[in-house]
This record gives sequence, structure tokens and C-alpha cells, in this order.
Amino acid sequence: MTSREIRQAYLDFFKSKGHQIVPSAPVVVKNDPTLMFTNAGMNQFKELFLGEANIKYPRVADTQRCLRVSGKHNDLEEVGIDTYHHTLFEMLGNWSFGDYFKKEAIEWAWELLTGVYQLDKSRLYVTIFEGDATESLQRDLEAFDLWKGLISEDRILLGNKKDNFWEMGDTGPCGPCSEIHYDMRSDEERNAVSGATLVNADDPQVIEVWNLVFMQFNRLKDGSLVALPAKHVDTGMGFERLVRAIQGKSSNYDTDVFQPLIQFIANKSGIPYGQDEKTDIAMRVLSDHIRAVSFAIADGQLPSNNKAGYVIRRILRRAVRYAYTFLNFKTPFIHELVPVLSAQFHHVFDELKQQEDFVEKVILEEEVSFLRTLTAGIQRFENYIGDHQSIDGNFAFELFDTFGFPIDLTELLARENNLQVDMEGFERALLAQKERSRAATSIDTGDWIPVNDQQESQFIGYDHLSAHTEVVKYRKVSAKGKEQFQLVLAETPFYAEGGGQVGDTGYLRFLDNNEKIDVLDSKKENGLFIHFIDKLPSTLTGTVEAVVDESKRKDSESNHSATHLLHAALKEVLGDHVNQKGSLVSPDLLRFDFSHFSKLTYEEIKQIEDIVNRKIRENIALKEERQVPYQQALASGVTALFGEKYGDFVRIITFEDAFSKELCGGTHVKATGEIGFFKIMSESAVAAGVRRIEAITGSKASQVIREYFELMGNLKELLNNPKDFVSSLSKLIDENSALKKEIENQIRERSKGMLADLQAKMIHVNGINFLATKIDLPNLDAIKALAYTLKGAVDNLFLVLASEIDGKPNLTVMISEELVKTHQLNAGTIVRELAKEIQGGGGGQPFFATAGGKDVTGLDRAIEKAKDFLK
Repeated sequence: MTSREIRQAYLDFFKSKGHQIVPSAPVVVKNDPTLMFTNAGMNQFKELFLGEANIKYPRVADTQRCLRVSGKHNDLEEVGIDTYHHTLFEMLGNWSFGDYFKKEAIEWAWELLTGVYQLDKSRLYVTIFEGDATESLQRDLEAFDLWKGLISEDRILLGNKKDNFWEMGDTGPCGPCSEIHYDMRSDEERNAVSGATLVNADDPQVIEVWNLVFMQFNRLKDGSLVALPAKHVDTGMGFERLVRAIQGKSSNYDTDVFQPLIQFIANKSGIPYGQDEKTDIAMRVLSDHIRAVSFAIADGQLPSNNKAGYVIRRILRRAVRYAYTFLNFKTPFIHELVPVLSAQFHHVFDELKQQEDFVEKVILEEEVSFLRTLTAGIQRFENYIGDHQSIDGNFAFELFDTFGFPIDLTELLARENNLQVDMEGFERALLAQKERSRAATSIDTGDWIPVNDQQESQFIGYDHLSAHTEVVKYRKVSAKGKEQFQLVLAETPFYAEGGGQVGDTGYLRFLDNNEKIDVLDSKKENGLFIHFIDKLPSTLTGTVEAVVDESKRKDSESNHSATHLLHAALKEVLGDHVNQKGSLVSPDLLRFDFSHFSKLTYEEIKQIEDIVNRKIRENIALKEERQVPYQQALASGVTALFGEKYGDFVRIITFEDAFSKELCGGTHVKATGEIGFFKIMSESAVAAGVRRIEAITGSKASQVIREYFELMGNLKELLNNPKDFVSSLSKLIDENSALKKEIENQIRERSKGMLADLQAKMIHVNGINFLATKIDLPNLDAIKALAYTLKGAVDNLFLVLASEIDGKPNLTVMISEELVKTHQLNAGTIVRELAKEIQGGGGGQPFFATAGGKDVTGLDRAIEKAKDFLK
């Protein structure tokens, strides 16, 4: 079977068992502060396990793209080195939400593997949870008895809590699991050593294929376990490993999942795959990393210098480094893999096919940038080793942190030069950085404490800005030493941050005692609408009046509706390649990121503004459609955003059917006239292939226009209200420029007049021409020019000039290059020492340096001190 057939057979099998086949969620996670990336198939169903959302389908199956390169699940440094770790991988999964349990999960897994896929039964082993006395957890005898009816007892192995009790994180749903392993070794190896001894022993040929997790418990913050109200099944099967087992390969990279990419790389590099382990590893790295980077970009995460964007940039740079070092690609190449990958996933994950050109261009720009950085880093390394006998750990970390050098590249360069790297020092610096990062982002979140029995949280804010409701539950959150609380209400008018729109603010009034609490923010987390407050009320029970800040909401609505009009206008002016890549909608401004590869011209910006403002003047009524079937919405020509996870039913926001029609969960004006006026304030680049527009509307636009008119009025008054303001201002600038030149000429002449006097004052000591003196010139540029003139006229010069400019003391040190070499004089060191006398500091190059300070009276002391260096 081909990999495509294997994937389809899985989905068809579980569809025949009554499962709803659902699409993969984006690899980039939103609305979950505990995750940057989808790292397991169950992530998109987390709110169902937690009981925080209604269960639409009790049985579900899918193939989910996952990324494991950060936090607890970080396989990055193993990728390419071994044969079975990956950054991005597909997780085939089937779920039961309170429906079937262990019996069906185990029997269907066996039926699929041995019946449909025809895997050799004699190569299969299974594990069950052996129990854990410290938590009073019993051995999973139910799973044991079920397996006993399918496989011989000597192939049912006991696993400890680490291997066979699956937990989502420190808290949350968890339970015992049963793993299925496959022995890929030759018959000769299998006869010599039993596969049972190699299960979970990191043998590359005895691999876990499928994990059946039986969700029975919830782990609380205090570490205790409580039974879930319903039992669930969560299974995950690594697609790449499954294909390897079915196709009988010794490596995941030998299957048709990776071979099209690897053979393309081999052909382009002229190096056959399978010839040398070093080049093979490099090809495996490239074929893996292009998958992670491409799908992350397609799902909306661009490479950047922080958080998830930094992870993606690091993966791409690791690939570039392997291509550069081992495959001799000195020019960009990796972007050429995108069409190969896109063709492989056509009709599986079409997000990549639809954005193929954009993804390819973003990767190309990143490659160009990093190859420059790589060259600079290597040059820095070569300069460093000229003066050192070993590689200091802090320097190795600087290369890693600043230039993106993986430590193994530094080690490779060091070995080539017969040098050692201080790895302990590097690890200390790396650990210190991680500690700083952890401290900056550490959040301690307590367990939810129920206030009443209601579980659901309903948003009613499309129709209401206030409500009488109740508190469902609350929890305490500590971050950076600050304590906050989060509340969930039964019904809420507060819009939770999402789709770029910021969360509502307002207040809660507890009617039993008339206590008022400010709502500082509103966010959505795993299906819950959460309200942030600084303090808890004296009582949480009873009726609560929830009131949204209407003024801020309306300003946000104006900006959000304007982004829809802007998106449509951009497509009209620039072309259909324009797609939204991010947005921020707040009461004060709107920010819109979009795919485009060149700076917008003044004329294009004017056209875009004109279109948006024309649509505002037309006062187009909002057409809002709720609960529209997703496929029906797409068929109607609606704009869907890449990287968003849409449900079975969606909301459509339309401002004129032929102009703007988008899927959107945000709040909007009732008619475009409410926006008032739209003005673009800036246009810039934010990443390769992505531009950003910042704009204002409504009352903010009125305020800015008024401020601009006031500024223009003041400027005209200063110019005596000329008829032609631009001409008058231009004339004034020209006159000012002419006066500056005249002053500069006078200063230059004055400096020349000083030359002979200063040369006459010089002291000649042991071949050095020394002068430390005060001078009177109006600016630092003039002093610098004078110092350089003296240096050109006098050999072996050691010069210290002290001056007072605008009441502040300044020092300038100039030393001839020959004195820097022969007498080890350093202007930077000298000026820092002299600056102590004027309560200041400074620095510069060995031959020229300057310093400023606070104490003018110290200039004479600095001059005297300069003579000490002459000694």
C-alpha cells in the first residue's frame, strides 16, 4: 500500500465503525495558553475531555498534523540522526467521548492492524498499565483480559506509570493506556533476542505504532486524581511509523512519505542518498524540516524572533545549516522543496497547495537572510580562534543565541581547527537563558473551583451588552508576582479576545450586596469565556449584572468592520494573492497583516483608502448569518482565513455580497456608515512576503484629523500665514541650509587657525608628540575634524582635547595607529578612565574615542590625569 492508501484505509475503517471524520486542526494553536503548537491529536478535543463544550459527535476520527519541537515534547536534536523522530508528523486518531471504551478500542485496533493492513501478528506486542501503589492505581486487568482474547499472554507486557499512564500535562484528563509495538528486525535477529525485551527500550527497530489511551481521571492542581464524569477513548497512531511497518522499511525515511523529497535533494546536490551517513542525515533533516516549516507558515505562523515564530525560524535555520555544511548548498535551495511537498499533500491538507507560492517566497527570504548570518557567524568564529586556544562557553552561546548556530556546528568548526569547546560553560549560559525565559513567562494557574452545577458558558454579546447571569466557576492565577482571578459566567455579553479583536472590558455588579468588580479583559480558553478581575467579590453566589464598556466595544466594532472592507479593497487594488496573515482590532486602531511582496505606492494607498471610504459613505447594512453549514458557506464564495479552525457551522459577515463576505466570529457595526472615516497611518514590512497596514477610524480618526489641522495652523502662523505654505517652508529650509554651511565654513576656518597654536604647545617625549588641552569649538563634529586634521599632520600623536559644549563637559582622545601598536595605548581605555573626573563615561576605537559627563570642573583634572598615561 502507498502512504496515501494507508491513510485513506484508516479513515474509511473508522467511518465504517460510525465515526465522524473531521479535518485536521491547524498546527498553530489559538485559545490555549498552555500550547504553542498542536502536539497531539487530542488537542483540538481538549474542551470535550474537560466537559467545557457540547459533544456533537460521540465518535470521531481524523489525521492531525502535529509539531513537537518545544517544551516537554522536544525531539528536534534527534530528528534526522535516528530513523523515527520527526518535527512535524501525522497522528491518526479515533476518539470516543463517553461512548465506547476499552473493548471496542482494543478489538478495532487489532482488526485494522492485522485484518486491513495485514501486519504480521508474530511481530506485534502490546503493553498494559501495571498499576501504581503510590497513587492507589490498580493493574489494568480489563485491558489485559481483552488482549488475552486476541494475542498470546507472553506478548502482553506490563508497563509502568511513565510508559503506560498517559497525562495531558501537569493537570487535566488522564488515564491508563495500552501501547501496540511492532518488531521490524530480521528473522535471524528475532530468533536470537526476543522482541519482548526490546519494547520501550529505544531500539530503533522495535517501535511503538499505536497508543490507546483510556481517559478515566482528572489530575487536579494538588496532584490528586478524581474520576471523570464520563469515560473516553483517545488513540494516537504515528502515521509515518505505520507506513514504515506496512511497507517493511528499516527507516521512516525510506518510505514514500519522505523519499520524493529525499530524491529531489539528492538530485539537486549530486550526492546519492545511502552513500554516506553524514550526507544522509542532512537529507533526512531537510526532508523533515521542510514539512514543519511549510505547514506552520501555511497555518499562519511566520518565522520571527520570539515565541512560536522563533521555533519555526530555528527549525528552518537548522535545515539551512545542514544543507550548507554537508550538502554544499551555498545559495538558497530549501524553498524549492515546497512544490514537491505540496503535491504530496494535495487533497489531504490543501492549505499548503493553496498557498504554495507564498510559503515558497517566505522560506526563500529566510534562507537568504540566514545564509548572510551564517557567513557572518563563521567569520566571527574564525576571528575568535585567531586569539584563543579553546572555545569559551559564553562565546559558543553567543554564536548560538545571536547567529543561530546550533552548538554542534560550533563543535564541528572547533574540531576542524583542533580546538575544544567549553560545553559546561555553554550549558550554564543556556540554562541561565531558559531560567530567564521561564521566569518571564511563568504562570501558576489553580484548579477551577465550581460555584454552581452548570458547566456551559454561553456568549450572548452579539445581541446584548449587558446580562443578568451567574458565576459558574472561578480560579486564581499568579504571574510575575501578581495575583489575578478568572471567572466563568453562565451567560456573558463580554466578547472574548479572538480573530484579532481584543477582549471586552466593563464591570460585574453582584446584586446581593451591590458590590462592583471591574472586568479587565476577556479571553476564550478551550471553549470557556473567561473574565479577568483583580479581586474576588465577598460572595460569588446569586445574580450578577454583567455590563460591557459600550464606548470601547463600539470603537472596536468600527475597526473590525473596517478590516473587512480593507481586506476586500486590498484584493481589488493589489490582486487575489492578498490574504490576511494576522490582525489586531482594538478601540484605538486596527492593524492588518497581509501577503504581498512589495511596498505599497502612495497611489495604491490612496486607491485603497478611497475604496474603503466610499463603502463607508454608502452605509452598507451588515448582513449577518449564524449557524451556516461550513461547506455551504464555502460554496457561497465566502473568504475563509488560513490557520483558523472552523466548526461544522460558521458565522458569515457580509458587507455587500459582491464586495466583502468573510467567516468571522467578531462583533461589527450595523451599517458601514457607523465607521465614520478610515485613514491609513502607516504601511510597512513585518516579515518576508508580509506587509502591515495600521489605520484608524471613527472618533480616533476625527481626533487625529483635528490634531493635524491644529499643527498646520500653528506652522502657518509661524510663517506669517503665507499663501503657498509648501513654497514658503521650502524656502525657509533652503535658507537654513545655506546658513548652516556658512557657519560650518566659519568653524572650519577657526579650527585651521588653531592648528599652529596647538602644534606649538605639543610636548615631545621619547618619540611621542603629546598634547592635553582645553579648546573652544561649538560642536563635537568640529572637534572630531580638528583631531583628525592634527593626526594627519603630526606623527606619533597622543592627543587629549577637553571642551565644554552647551554646559556639558566632553573629552576626545586621538592616538596614532603606530602608537597603538608599539606602546599598546588604547584611546577607548584611556577616555573611560579620564571620564571618571567629569562623572561620565564613553568609549570608542583604539585610536579614537570620546566621552561625555556632568561635572565641567573635572576637565582640568582630566587633562592632568592624561599625563599619567604618557608616563
